[in-house]
Amino acid sequence: MTLEERITRLEDIEAIKQLKARYAEICDDMHNPDRIASVFAEDAIWESPDFGKATGHAEIRELFQNFKDMFSFSQHNMMNPIIEVNGNRATGIWYIMGPWTYTKTGAQKWFALRYDDDYVKINGQWKYAHLRARMRMVADRSGEQG
Repeated sequence: MTLEERITRLEDIEAIKQLKARYAEICDDMHNPDRIASVFAEDAIWESPDFGKATGHAEIRELFQNFKDMFSFSQHNMMNPIIEVNGNRATGIWYIMGPWTYTKTGAQKWFALRYDDDYVKINGQWKYAHLRARMRMVADRSGEQG
């Protein structure tokens, strides 16, 4: 691998980390349905056996509108990325641990999830092609939200 190829690979990995950080920030902006499509390819898939499946920008926006209505608070703390880049395609495994509050009941929960992501580079910008979220743990949390 040439030095240029190695630098490109490192830049791609960093860009994918920034993509995940943008995704987390959008989620923590009340699961903003108006912003979420910006991080997904047009034909992308968001899927979870725990929360549903959406294909394409319109369905992903609708799913995030449902999340916006379902949760009054969330904090997406992403960690432990394993990112593999292969040209204009990449994969990533991430873990998340964070607090959520349900709007209707006020129930406060800790969620731990694993993300298995496929990414695609479109016009020089990394986007989600397929995001899979699988719940690993749910636990009650106590204390004041601040």
